[in-house]
Amino acid sequence: MIIEEITLTAFQQHTRIVGCPTTKMAICIDPGNDSDRILAAVENHFLKLQAIALTHAHLDHVGGVSALKARVPEAKIIIHPLDEPLYKALPEQPLWVGIPREQWPALGFDYDEPPAVDEYWQDNQHYAVGNLDFTVLHCPGHTPGHVVLLESSERKIFVGDCLFAGSVGRTDLPGGSTDQLLNSIMNKILPVGDDVEVYSGHGPVTTIGQERANNPYLQGFQGRGTRF
Repeated sequence: MIIEEITLTAFQQHTRIVGCPTTKMAICIDPGNDSDRILAAVENHFLKLQAIALTHAHLDHVGGVSALKARVPEAKIIIHPLDEPLYKALPEQPLWVGIPREQWPALGFDYDEPPAVDEYWQDNQHYAVGNLDFTVLHCPGHTPGHVVLLESSERKIFVGDCLFAGSVGRTDLPGGSTDQLLNSIMNKILPVGDDVEVYSGHGPVTTIGQERANNPYLQGFQGRGTRF
C-alpha cells in the first residue's frame, strides 16, 4: 500500500494519499486545504485519483475538497449522508471553534460553498481501490456520519478523528456524542485486531493494541478528547 501523508492547516491535520502499488489507483483521504502538495503526491507516485474519501466533514478535513475536485473532476466526493449537513455548513464552521471572521482569510478558512457530493458511504460496505479492499465502518460520536476505513489484509485503519495516540476525538461540536464515540471505538474500532496500525487525523501513527492498553480515555469509558 502506498501512503503519502501531508500535514495541513493550522490544526496540523493529516491528509493522506492512499494507493494501490499494482494498479496505481488511489484515494485522497480528508483533503485539509487547497495545497499543491496533494496533487504533487499523486503525481510523484504516478497514481490516478478515483475519489476524495471523507471520514467526516469538519473544516480541517474537507477544506480542500473544492480545489481538489476542480483540478481532478473525475474524483468522486464520498461522505456518509449523516455528515452532509456539516459538509454543506463548511463556510460557517470556523465560528463553531471560536475563530473570529476577520481572521478567516489569513488562516485559509474563508471557504466557499463546497461542491456537491457524488456518492455516500454505507456501513460495512466494501470499497475497492485497485487491489485494495476497504471496509467502511460507520463510527458516530465525533460527528454523526463519521466513518473509518479498514484495509484488513494490509492491517491498517484510517480513523479520522475518532481515535488518537493517547486520546479520542472531541464531542463538544454540533452532532457530537461522547457515548456514541466510545461505543464506536470499543465495538467497531478496537475489535479489528491489536496488530492493526491506526492512522489518525492528527498526531502519530499508533496501533490498536497500544491504545487498548494505554489510552487513558478508554479506561472505564472516562474522559473526553481534545482534538478535531
